Amino acid sequence: MTHEEKLDRLAEVAVRIGVNVQTGQELIVNAPIEARDLVDRIATHAYRAGAALVIPFFADDLIQRARFREASEDSFDFAPAWLYEGVAKSIDEGAAMLTVVGTDPMLLADCDPARIGRAQRAMARAMKPVRGLISGFATNWSILSFATPGWAKSVFPGDPDPAARLWDAIFEVCRINEADPVAAWHAHVATLRARCDALNARRFAALRFSGPGTDLEVGLADGHLWAGGSATSKDGTACMPNMPTEEVFTMPHRERVNGRVRASKPLVHGGALIEDIEVRFEAGRIVEAKARRGEDVFRALIATDEGASRLGEVALVPDASPVSRSGLIFRNTLFDENAASHIALGQALALNMEGGCDAARGANESLIHVDWMIGSALMDVDGVNADGTITPVMRGGAFVI
Repeated sequence: MTHEEKLDRLAEVAVRIGVNVQTGQELIVNAPIEARDLVDRIATHAYRAGAALVIPFFADDLIQRARFREASEDSFDFAPAWLYEGVAKSIDEGAAMLTVVGTDPMLLADCDPARIGRAQRAMARAMKPVRGLISGFATNWSILSFATPGWAKSVFPGDPDPAARLWDAIFEVCRINEADPVAAWHAHVATLRARCDALNARRFAALRFSGPGTDLEVGLADGHLWAGGSATSKDGTACMPNMPTEEVFTMPHRERVNGRVRASKPLVHGGALIEDIEVRFEAGRIVEAKARRGEDVFRALIATDEGASRLGEVALVPDASPVSRSGLIFRNTLFDENAASHIALGQALALNMEGGCDAARGANESLIHVDWMIGSALMDVDGVNADGTITPVMRGGAFVI
């Protein structure tokens, strides 16, 4: 297949499997400006699927960088609440959302971390109405990636054609190279569902992670549920929130996380690269935090609000996943989180608790939800049963349950 044929397949899979646009539904598409060709193809497939209207919003990394270099100090406490209020209204009325990501992870490397932190907090506050609807699956939504030049150069520095190499990797891990990508995705979802069923049947009280620099016990929320692969919106529409996806995930108890954990891969957040994160939890809260690079950005992140230093998600990913087998550090959380087991700071997800989020049963609340990777081929995971006995779940990064 040509690159154009594969790009068209990616658009089709995003519309049919990812967001699963319904007849008569509006579709909001957020994308980097470089992704215009992909968005054109997404619109074509969405209209073929019966979409009433496709509404694109394009972002420009260079304009974002200009702000952090040149804008007045007061501007970093501002975010366009009016925009997100409008988007929230559309979602509440039934619009679907598809987000295309591809930010250059080094975009803001030479910008003031304090400004980045302030802007992130302002944006988190402004986006709260949208985030609440998305996390509660008020509608069908999905996220996929586009190989922008800046991102590609960051993953393949010095390569004569970094974009081509990154596209090859994206097409492979998103199953675009399969004879029938749609059928391949359906089969993959069935595998993830079987893992969820096995874990839900166990009703573990906690998970224990053991590996280099990590000795962490993550207590699970009362009434927690494991999820993975596809999800269902409130109107019954199935969607694939993340493409690619290799995880099964559930809700930690906000007050029952204890021990030390070391990141196994870098975290890219807000255009900044954060490497070698190490934290210590006590009674669910981060009480010590450091990073070799980007520590100021990470500290600003966990200071966003009270819940930002607590966990809203814990996820298991086999080390043999296609993303891990690629051998690449994508510097993009959508991909890297699917190479390794991970935890997420901040907001809990409603689909991970019977009856939706309930603080009394351990659900965390925050303006943020940020995943970072802790798993590897050297990581073991045990399930702690209610009676204190142990059930092996993963050994050497592979499922044994």
